[in-house]
Amino acid sequence: MNNKWVVYLLALAVFLIGTVEYIISGIIQMVAAELSVTTSAAGLLVTVFALAAAIGAPVIIAITINADRKSVLLIALGIFILSSLMIYVSHSFKMILVTRMFQGLSGGVATVVAMAVATRIAGVQHRGRAIGIILMGLSGSLVLGVPAGTFLSELLGWRTLFIVIGLLTLIPLLAVYRKVPSIRERSAVTLGMQLSILKDGKIVLALMITLLYIGAYSTLFTYITPYLKANAELSAAELSGILFAAGICSFIGSRIGGVVADTKGSKFTIYFGLSLQAAMLFMLSMVNGWLPGVIVMIMLWMVATWATSPAQQLYLVTRVPRSPDIALSVNTSFIQFGFALGSGIGGAVMSRTSVEVLGWAGFFIVLLALLLAIGLFAGARKAGQERQSERM
Repeated sequence: MNNKWVVYLLALAVFLIGTVEYIISGIIQMVAAELSVTTSAAGLLVTVFALAAAIGAPVIIAITINADRKSVLLIALGIFILSSLMIYVSHSFKMILVTRMFQGLSGGVATVVAMAVATRIAGVQHRGRAIGIILMGLSGSLVLGVPAGTFLSELLGWRTLFIVIGLLTLIPLLAVYRKVPSIRERSAVTLGMQLSILKDGKIVLALMITLLYIGAYSTLFTYITPYLKANAELSAAELSGILFAAGICSFIGSRIGGVVADTKGSKFTIYFGLSLQAAMLFMLSMVNGWLPGVIVMIMLWMVATWATSPAQQLYLVTRVPRSPDIALSVNTSFIQFGFALGSGIGGAVMSRTSVEVLGWAGFFIVLLALLLAIGLFAGARKAGQERQSERM
C-alpha cells in the first residue's frame, strides 16, 4: 500500500481526537473540582463534544463536499489544535463548553475526512486496510488514550494535557500539508445528490446496524470496570493490565477486519464480526464469575467488534462511490449515537438489575444487528438474482 506511513499518521490524528473526546471520563472529578461544578455538570463536556461531532460534522462535510479534501482536513486539524490550546486559558465552565463544541466539530470533520483521504491515497485494492488502520486510532483512543491521558493529567495537570495533545496533532497536520495531494470530486456533487443517500433503504439499514452493534459494545464497555470487579477482586494494576490487553485486541481487530474486508469482502466480514460478537457476549454471560473465562471472552469480543468497523465503513463507501465522505460522515454520527444509546441502556440495566446482566443486554442488541444484516444482504442478493433473470 503506497503512502502507508501517511495513513498511520492520519490514524495518529484520529487517536488524539478520540483521546480528547473521551478523556473527560477519566478526569471528570478533577475538572469538576477546579471549575466548581457538579460531576454531572462536568459530564456535559462529553455530551457537547459528541453532539457537535454527530450533528455538526455531517453538515460541514455536506457543505464542503466539492472543496479540496486536503484543504478541509488541514483547516479541521488547525481548528482542533487551536481549540485544544484554548482549553488551557479557558477558566469559566461556559467558555470550556463552547471550546469543547469546536473541538467536537473540528475533530468530527477531521476524523471523517482523514478516513476518506486514507481510502483515496491507499488505492482501491487496499481501502479496507486503510480504514482499518484509521480505526485503530479510534479504538486506541478509547482504551489506551484515556488511561495514559489520565496519568499525564495527574502528573502535569489536566489543562496541560490538552496542550500536549494539540502540539502532537501538529505532526499529522504537517504530514497532510507535505504529502497528501489535492483531492477533489471529479464532478460536482449537489445537495440533492448528498441527501439522496438517505433515500437508499440499504444505506439506512446499514446505519441502523452501526447504531446497534456500537450500542451493544457501549452497553458493556462503558461499565467494564465495575463488571470486571463484580467477577473478582482486582487491584488497580490488574485492572489496568486487562484494559491494556483489551486495547491491544481492539488494534488487532481493526487490522484483521481491514485485511479480511479487502480479501473476503465487506459482507463476509460483517457477518463474521457480528456473529462472533454475539457468540462472545452469550458465552461471557455463561461464564460469569469465572475470571479467566471472562477475560478470554472479552478479548475475543473486542477483536470481533473492531473487526466489524472497517468492513461496515467499506460497505458504505462502495454504496456511495462518488461521495464517500458523506456516507462516512453519517456513519460516524451513528457511531456517536451508538455510544450514547449503549451507555444509556447499560445504566438503565444496572439501576434495575445488576452489572452482571450487561452481557445479556449487549447480546440481544448485537443479535438484532445481525438479523438486520441478514435481511440487508439477503435482500441485495435477491435483487441481484432478479436483475440477472431479467437479462436472460
